Amino acid sequence: MSTPAPPRPPGTLRIGSIAGIDVLITSSWFVVAFLIAVTFAPRIEVVQPGLGVLKYVAGFVFAVILYLSVLLHEASHAVTAKRLGYGVTSITLHFLGGMTEIDGQSRRPRHEFWIAVVGPLTSIAIGVAAVGLWFVVPDGLLQVAVEGLAGANLVIGVLNLVPGLPLDGGRVLKALVWGASGNQHRATIVAAWGGRVVALALLAWPLVQDRVIGEPPTILDLVLVFILGLFLWTGATAALAHARMRQRLPALVARPLARRTLTVPEDLPLAEAVRRAQEAQAGSIVTVAPDGSPLGIVSEAAVAAMPPERRPWVAVSTVARALEEGLTLPATVAGEELILAISRRPAEEYLLVEEDGRIYGVLSTADVDRAFRANAAG
Repeated sequence: MSTPAPPRPPGTLRIGSIAGIDVLITSSWFVVAFLIAVTFAPRIEVVQPGLGVLKYVAGFVFAVILYLSVLLHEASHAVTAKRLGYGVTSITLHFLGGMTEIDGQSRRPRHEFWIAVVGPLTSIAIGVAAVGLWFVVPDGLLQVAVEGLAGANLVIGVLNLVPGLPLDGGRVLKALVWGASGNQHRATIVAAWGGRVVALALLAWPLVQDRVIGEPPTILDLVLVFILGLFLWTGATAALAHARMRQRLPALVARPLARRTLTVPEDLPLAEAVRRAQEAQAGSIVTVAPDGSPLGIVSEAAVAAMPPERRPWVAVSTVARALEEGLTLPATVAGEELILAISRRPAEEYLLVEEDGRIYGVLSTADVDRAFRANAAG
């Protein structure tokens, strides 16, 4: 049976695939394509007068060519990640460029480095190739397109190497700090603060632009600086918050959070099962088969909702959730692995088992939430 494809994010359109990876565009891409067409049209008019409305069509074609180079930038991230053993969900082209959705965090600093740096290097290579091509193509629209492609890719490549998250250069900085310190979370915090500094510097640029390059900022300059600065600040802040959260995850261990468990036959009356659990001071009940293998976890919420007068006449299995895939976890699960396991298969309770299959206890997500909040407060 084939695995169904994951649903696409809202507002996106699939336009193809690269190496088995879906390529999506957002609705905002059409906005930026329109802006590029309008911005590029006067330059086209100078080179090829008399085109009329076709100059906007030529500008739109240039926008498509430019975003094809952005797609190559993102595809280099995706292919490198796949070669290093990571799953890649999709490549998305949007208003500010592109994004590659890679499953999980990098396992090693060198993985982080190569996945990050290959994108800007690809853009720079495209830019250099376009510069060389500029000298051999004939004058006219083609030369203008190659000129624009060269300039845009060189700018994209160099700017993406600026050391601050969420830029690729921020991930390069993270990889270097991670490799030197051995602490991934500290490296993320350093790179995130680098992103904040870059965002503040970008937002301050219009204040000094006239003195530095002799040209006062235009309204378009101010809008672009604000959008890019906000994007960098928001991305860096999110990375900072995520790193701080991940720093607390190692303290989150399933074993000490597990509730003591009573095992009972699935046909036992619920009232008797509850009585036995109270007598044994157990915080959870698991139904088992005659051979002792676990069948289900009794839902605390379902027991509370069952009227006491009905409990003697109801089998405990009626308020138990069958142990489907993902509801049984190793008793040693902890940290990020614990959070990922819960997010992959949301439930109220999970059965914890030892390596030899023996039942250790039941883990409640409510207990995990309380422990996480306690660690955050501490």
